[in-house]
Amino acid sequence: MKKRIPSELSIKKMDQPDPRNACGLIISVTEPLRSFLASACDDRRLSEELRDIASDLRSRNTVPYNLLRAIWTGSDPSTRPALLGLFSGSGFVFTSPKPREKSEELKLRLLKLREIAERKEYAELVKDITPRKQVEEPFSSYKDQLGFGLHVGLTMFTGYLVGYASFRALFNRNPALSAAGGILGLVLAMLVETLLFIIKTSKDDQIQSSNSSSSSSSSFTPTIKKNQ
Repeated sequence: MKKRIPSELSIKKMDQPDPRNACGLIISVTEPLRSFLASACDDRRLSEELRDIASDLRSRNTVPYNLLRAIWTGSDPSTRPALLGLFSGSGFVFTSPKPREKSEELKLRLLKLREIAERKEYAELVKDITPRKQVEEPFSSYKDQLGFGLHVGLTMFTGYLVGYASFRALFNRNPALSAAGGILGLVLAMLVETLLFIIKTSKDDQIQSSNSSSSSSSSFTPTIKKNQ
């Protein structure tokens, strides 16, 4: 069985790119390219589709490489210019890619970050104008210090008495054990007083931080830019 050998015409058709495919490499049009496209409009060796493409491309400043090569391949080899000479002086034209659209979640995050940055910038600008808030520190006066000391002393003394009386009743009025019970009650009273002081201080810090954040947000209205 003999194998079928493709003819020269079919090989040329296989080598030619699809004229309808205008994607790919783009090159700038020079005068030699424009004159070649003008002569290709009247070349009867080309198909009607390629002649229409050549007529359309000769008025443009850029042409797709695959369409130009399809026209050059289908034209008369004896009259067409060399391909390297045809591209002499032309350059590649690169199109900028389409900017990627931001998602709604990313837009919200960028908006929040912009608001935070604007608040910091505003606070930096007006820090010399707006009066600083007086932060009330614990035991800032002698009266507070004296009152707290008396309160702690009274609590510890009460704890000592309670412990002393409890151990005296439990251990038949043993002086050593009664004193140990008083010391234990004193230590427990001191620990309770320390725990209450820590809780009170942490609550005051939370109240001050919430008040400062609410006042800063109400005193400044951020400007939202339209361009996102």
